[in-house]
This record gives sequence, structure tokens and C-alpha cells, in this order.
Amino acid sequence: MDWAGWALFGLLATGVLTAVMIAAQMAGWTRLDLPLVLGTVLSPDPDRARVAGFFVHLAVGQAFALGYAATFALLGLATWWIGALLGLVHVAVALTVILPLLPGVHPRMASPRAGPASRAVLEPPGLLGLNYGIQTPAVAIVAHVVYGIVLGLLLGAS
Repeated sequence: MDWAGWALFGLLATGVLTAVMIAAQMAGWTRLDLPLVLGTVLSPDPDRARVAGFFVHLAVGQAFALGYAATFALLGLATWWIGALLGLVHVAVALTVILPLLPGVHPRMASPRAGPASRAVLEPPGLLGLNYGIQTPAVAIVAHVVYGIVLGLLLGAS
């Protein structure tokens, strides 16, 4: 496995995933703004939060890319379709485990049980991120499958 390639390709794949998610948000297909959600853990200012969140998302994407690269290395094969399958596993965990648990650790996100006195500025995403729009799961699935495909193609070619 090309570990130097992993470092570069992880950034590229995460950039593509982030671009897909932001484009979908701008098109009105979802209200999920990953840089904002991640960045508001660090800063209450939305503009600064988006910048910080973008870099947090790049770092998290690198960690996931390392997992993909390790899986490809264990399999001895890196292809677009294995990457797509890994992307499906990745998004399944993100939508069913990570997003629903987020309100429990995010300092600026309401929980589903927050009352009227809550000072949280972000609504909880809910299971599958459905609180951010009915198309959010589909957008997330496409973005993560594309992420896996990009990693599979680039790591397979290196």
C-alpha cells in the first residue's frame, strides 16, 4: 500500500465528500452543514465555526482514509467497488450511531429532550439525520460512496 499516497488521497477524497455535501446543502437537498456542526464544537461564531469545522472534517476524513487504506492493504486489493462498499459501511455508522449520539457531547446542540429553556443553537440531527431534511440520508450515502470510490481508485492506481 502506498502510505504517502494515503495522506494525499485522504485529503482529496475528504475534499470531494465535503464538496458534495456543501453542494447538496446549497441546492436545498439537505440542511446538514458538516463544517458548521463540527466547528460549533470549538467556536460559537458561525463564520469561524465553519472554517474550523472544515479543518476538523479534513482531519476526521484522514483518520477514516487510514482505515480504508488499512482495509485495502489487508485485502491486498484496492478497487472502486470495494471503496464504495466501505463507503456504505462508513455512512451506515455515521447516520445510525454518530449523528444520533452527537447531541450528548456537542456543547451547542439541543438534545431531543431539550426544553424551552435550552440555549442550544443547533437542532439535533436525529436518526439518519432526518431532522435536517428527508433527503439528508440519500445525500450522505452518495457523498460517502463517492469518498470510498475516490479512495479505491486512487489507492488502487498507486
